[in-house]
Formats: sequence, C-alpha cells, structure tokens
Amino acid sequence: MTNEHDGGELDGFHVGELPGGIGDAVSDFGSEWDDVSFASRVWERQVDDGYRVDLRVHVLRGERLADLDAVREFLSDYLERDPDTWELADFAHPDGPGLIGAAEAFWLAGPGVAVTVLVDPEVVDADALRSIAVGVVSSAR
Repeated sequence: MTNEHDGGELDGFHVGELPGGIGDAVSDFGSEWDDVSFASRVWERQVDDGYRVDLRVHVLRGERLADLDAVREFLSDYLERDPDTWELADFAHPDGPGLIGAAEAFWLAGPGVAVTVLVDPEVVDADALRSIAVGVVSSAR
C-alpha cells in the first residue's frame, strides 16, 4: 500500500514525506498541558471499532522546555512514561539535539520549542520513525 505524501506545515515546521501505510484521515488541533502549548496533527485510519492513530506530530512551546533534559522530563509526565525505564537513544536531528525510542522521537528545536513524533509501532517501524522525524524541520531554514 503506498500512501506517500507531504505532511504540510504545522506551527512553523514543515512535515516532510510520510511513508505509505499510515491512515489518511488527518486532524489538526491545539491544546495546552502544564503550561506548554501543543499544535498537533494526527493521522489515523478507520478500523472496525472506530479509528486508530498511526502518527502524531506535536510542536510544543513553553518556557519550561529550556533544554533536552527538560523536554524529556515534561514528556515522561505527559506520556506517562517511567523516566527510569524509558529506553531512549541520542538522536541527531537537523534542528537540534534529540532522543528516539521505539515509538517516539523528540528534539529541542530552540529554547522553549520542541517537536515530538509519535507512532504506532505496529504500523510504523523504527527506520520509518527516524525518517519521519528527520523530515520535520523548521520552516525558517
């Protein structure tokens, strides 16, 4: 199944080519959690019992996101991950330092600005996750 397409613009970032196989129902929304604002885009597919999210991209903005450690701390709370057992590896993103795991990649794009890419690992493998994340870049470049 091929579904390659450009992900478009999201709050100052360009979401590049997306792999085939992700759902084509796309929704944008904004929210705030613990003094951090989110601009979000979600790709999902219809399944027998509703919808299933394949991919989420969030642009996070907040003063508390001062460095990569602060982003990791914020996301461990937001995503309800145990910071002691959350397996992440260093990730060199073109816009700044990041971390990558089995189903998520995130990086500090600048003081107070971070980006996260979250995938369903049953739909998007680790190589595709890395490719998607590298393709989300600041529109100011």
